[in-house]
Amino acid sequence: MRLEGKVAVITGAASGFGREAARRFVREGARVVLGDIQEEAGAAVAAELGDAALFRVCNVTREDHVAGLVDAAVDAFGQLDVMYNNAGIVGAVGPIATTPLEEWQLTLDIHLNGSFFGCKHAARVMVPRESGSIINMASTAGLLGGQGPHAYTVAKHGMIGLTKSVASELCHHGIRVNCIAPASMATAMVASLFDGHDAIEATKERLAKFSPLKGRPGLAEDVANAALWLASDESGYTSGLTLTTDAGVTTGASSRLPPFSEYEPLVREAGKRGL
Repeated sequence: MRLEGKVAVITGAASGFGREAARRFVREGARVVLGDIQEEAGAAVAAELGDAALFRVCNVTREDHVAGLVDAAVDAFGQLDVMYNNAGIVGAVGPIATTPLEEWQLTLDIHLNGSFFGCKHAARVMVPRESGSIINMASTAGLLGGQGPHAYTVAKHGMIGLTKSVASELCHHGIRVNCIAPASMATAMVASLFDGHDAIEATKERLAKFSPLKGRPGLAEDVANAALWLASDESGYTSGLTLTTDAGVTTGASSRLPPFSEYEPLVREAGKRGL
């Protein structure tokens, strides 16, 4: 019951990280408002979670939709303690020279504008209470190049900047702002790139082969656990953090052994060896 008495809004809650976080938050005692553009799937998640959850259709590129989620939380449950800006897509894919402007723009609109709206309207109701936790969804693509398509990478770098900037303001109102940066995880969004939208088990096997942690793929539950910690009072002195769930990818770890992983005598000047 690490979130007992807390109320959370989660965008992109019909599948993947958002759905898993909703389930985990409710198990830990929270009440949740779920937003997603996928109406049937979102309603099914809310029905699964019972009286502790309600669903609203939310296109995060529309400020009135995101504002409506926040208002729904206050109207239904009396407060807002956690805002989890999770909604996202793979977005525009391909060479920079052929990326259509409209696809580039929509990718940034969903990731960056959607999270901006979430931060803005969460702050609107959290500042008077002088408490709250805002969680944004970044990526290892926000920390490194070559981890995702161009528009996605730009959006996720921007997400980390948004997180740090908003954290530096809202700390003065007792509000913490952090983000999570996963590597490729076994979710439907990643599966759709390789094995098909519903081929989660095949994607787990694929990711396990390339994981720095031998045989261990990244799971939606790993991100939900990170979100749980950031949402809870256990992270009460943490703000502005980019919390990676990447098995060490951003440290340079890979499924291959690092250079110089076998002992050799010390290498000295002029090619000499040993002490």
